[in-house]
Amino acid sequence: MRLQQGDAAGWAKSAARGAGKGPSLLCLGEAMVEFNRPDAGADWRQGFGGDTSNTAIAAARLGVPAGYVSRVGGDLFGRMLLELWQAEGVDTTTVQVDPAAPTGLYFVTHGADGHSFEYRRAGSAASRMSAERVPVAAIRAARVLHLSAISQAISETACEASFVAIEAARAAGVTISYDTNLRLKLWTLERARSVIDATLRLADIVLPGLDDARTLMGISDPDAICDRLLTRGAKVVALTMGADGVLVATPDARARIAPHRVEAVDATGAGDAFDGAFLAEWLATGDAFASARFANAAAALSVQGFGAVAPLPRRDAVEALLRAVEGG
Repeated sequence: MRLQQGDAAGWAKSAARGAGKGPSLLCLGEAMVEFNRPDAGADWRQGFGGDTSNTAIAAARLGVPAGYVSRVGGDLFGRMLLELWQAEGVDTTTVQVDPAAPTGLYFVTHGADGHSFEYRRAGSAASRMSAERVPVAAIRAARVLHLSAISQAISETACEASFVAIEAARAAGVTISYDTNLRLKLWTLERARSVIDATLRLADIVLPGLDDARTLMGISDPDAICDRLLTRGAKVVALTMGADGVLVATPDARARIAPHRVEAVDATGAGDAFDGAFLAEWLATGDAFASARFANAAAALSVQGFGAVAPLPRRDAVEALLRAVEGG
């Protein structure tokens, strides 16, 4: 049911005050080890990726207690990810080690048309997430559960696990955040539309990219996309539009936020930086529009270095950019 005038603000304040124990933000999905080659012939740079893992790290760097729900292999790469999360202050209590499956890898190359990806993730430990292994108690204790369509696309069992996690969150009054991150190498468009639409009807905060939303919905106009998502039940929509900035919409109001002009080096993790920063600021303020402005600045900073994780900014850098732009 669509919220009546004033209900969205009340919901935001109530959700932002949540009093769960443990991480305020729990992200669910697959993390991978990244190898990034900035130029042909250059050495590969080892890093880390996985959209929801990047989101958790982005939020942790901005001062939010964040945790991760996933599985990693009992291999070198799994140990590297565990060490990364521990170094970044991301809670790993709900990360399981699977000795019988590998940790996913991916490779990034750059060219005239931007960056491209190749994955080695089939049969990964994360793809073996299942409904019976969902850490229900930890989810119920959080304030926000964040997941993406990639979390659901990596396998049927991971998709089932995502819905179990969502239902546990809803039953406990935990806010559900969802990024429609679309990867058609992982599933068909028909399957993606079915699963994503079902999830959108359960989500409170929706964080789509414009290109994905157009593909999924068959709608081109950003305002019409936001209208559709709000009708589905979302209380906050932050539609990222690349060079056109961000369109933020609630049932009561909407605003366009202009992009920051920066020298982009690698946009690999920009959307994840936006998600983590948006949720970090939303948990602090309950203000969707302030959160989008903050996240817009964080995403701009994140594209100025190589890799998905290394350039994720700290709070002082984001605030400095906002002060410089706003004259504060």
